[in-house]
Amino acid sequence: MAIANKILLLRNAVRALALFTFFFINAAGLGHAETTLKMVAHADLKNIDPIWTTAYITRNHGYMVYDTLFSLDENLEPQPQMVGDYSVSDDGLTYRFTLRDGLGWHDGTPVTAEDCVASLRRWGARDGMGQKLMDMTASLEALDIKTLVLTLKAPYGLVLESLGKISSNVPFMMPERLAMTDPFEQIPETIGSGPFKFIKDEWIPGVKVVYVKNEDYVPRKEPPSYAAGGKIAKVDRVEWLYIPDAATAMNALIADEIDLFEAPPIDLLPIMVGTPGVIVEELNPLGVQGWLRLNHLYPPFDRPEAREAMLWLTDQEHYLQAVIGNPNYYRTCPAFFGCGTPLESDVGATPLMNQDLDRARALFDAAGYDGTPIVILQSTDIQILNGAALVTAQLLREVGINVELQAMDWSTLTSRRAVTDPPEEGGWNIFLTWWNSADILNPITNIGVSGGCREKAWFGWPCDSEIERLRDAYARATDPERQQKLAEQVQMRAYELVTYVNFGEFRTPVAYRDTLDGLIKSPVYPFLWNIEKR
Repeated sequence: MAIANKILLLRNAVRALALFTFFFINAAGLGHAETTLKMVAHADLKNIDPIWTTAYITRNHGYMVYDTLFSLDENLEPQPQMVGDYSVSDDGLTYRFTLRDGLGWHDGTPVTAEDCVASLRRWGARDGMGQKLMDMTASLEALDIKTLVLTLKAPYGLVLESLGKISSNVPFMMPERLAMTDPFEQIPETIGSGPFKFIKDEWIPGVKVVYVKNEDYVPRKEPPSYAAGGKIAKVDRVEWLYIPDAATAMNALIADEIDLFEAPPIDLLPIMVGTPGVIVEELNPLGVQGWLRLNHLYPPFDRPEAREAMLWLTDQEHYLQAVIGNPNYYRTCPAFFGCGTPLESDVGATPLMNQDLDRARALFDAAGYDGTPIVILQSTDIQILNGAALVTAQLLREVGINVELQAMDWSTLTSRRAVTDPPEEGGWNIFLTWWNSADILNPITNIGVSGGCREKAWFGWPCDSEIERLRDAYARATDPERQQKLAEQVQMRAYELVTYVNFGEFRTPVAYRDTLDGLIKSPVYPFLWNIEKR
């Protein structure tokens, strides 16, 4: 009996301890219930280096974990971000930047000026705007642990605009040991200083990406404005989910299983607009421009006649009807630097805006097209680009061109487009993409008009000294009338060279649950700081 009583007392003690532990843990949790934001991203994250690739999914990953020296605000003006104070010499040649207090890497080490110098040099080797800045740079060095000095060869009016570039490639700051990685190779890990930390152990390509709040991040005090201002992480955890089937993603949003659907197809918007608890909103005030990018290295597009044929082949209205459908969300536009912008122009656009299939057929013949299949990279998991690839294939076949569509997901395409081998050996002739209008506003930001050859041009590698001379002149010009004239000359030459074919402009709203507040409007979206989840 005594033994039985002891056993009973022991059991009661264990139960009491378990009950106490349960209430203690839950009481502690009441003070701070973890909030998780779940988003269906527009593509799968496979490449984590936002300098190695211009892919927007990798750029968005960069904004989660990295920070920048300057950032653009809603007036498209560069504002200090990691920089606390800066000065410019009277002759405009020397820029002195001092980092603000409280900056630290996710591995616990402090951010230094040496880190920033190495990061700028790596970015400047890949990005079109960065390349122009580096061309104008006499020296870039760390003066002390918090101060870096940029000295120019001649006055250059786009220094702060370059450092504050809002979209791909963004000049993200990295630790020196990572920034010393060859810019044409990917960094081995993600260590930033931004508002969220990347959790590599929970990253499952093709399934999800996980970030957690950086508790040590010190935000600026200014309110958020585009990529500038205070970046306050108001959720504890972010999960990017990869759901390539749009209807499945939509149903997950309607069922409140996810919080945000980044890029819902236009044809599904009416369903979501009429669903209680779901908000459909346009966060990008500028829209995007669709591209057919041609490979200038190999036949047939190594010949100018074949590239011109693609202009006469294209009908923007046909493309936009096929891939967007609702005219409320698109417009035809011949301007390389966007419609509704200060540099809007239709100079040189006659072939693009006047489809003529017979002329296209004749030009392919003049180029010596011999029936070899034209390889089109088809990203099947992004509906707009998938549709644009199918339209392109159909039009080429109508003029007697042999076409080979090669299907893949977008993340695979962003690796494949970097291949410079011939199309029959793993290369390509055409891929479809789009660029935010913030990326194409002038001849320097619009990397698509670069004629920098294999060394400096974007994938497709146009090579033309004249267009580079004009871009350099634009970069040095300070008079708006002179800039306008030079931009028109660049556009005329870009149409002659056919650096890419613009298939029109469109807008892509986001859809999210009404339990989210604080989404930031910006040409780069979605920024996930400042978002609260109720």
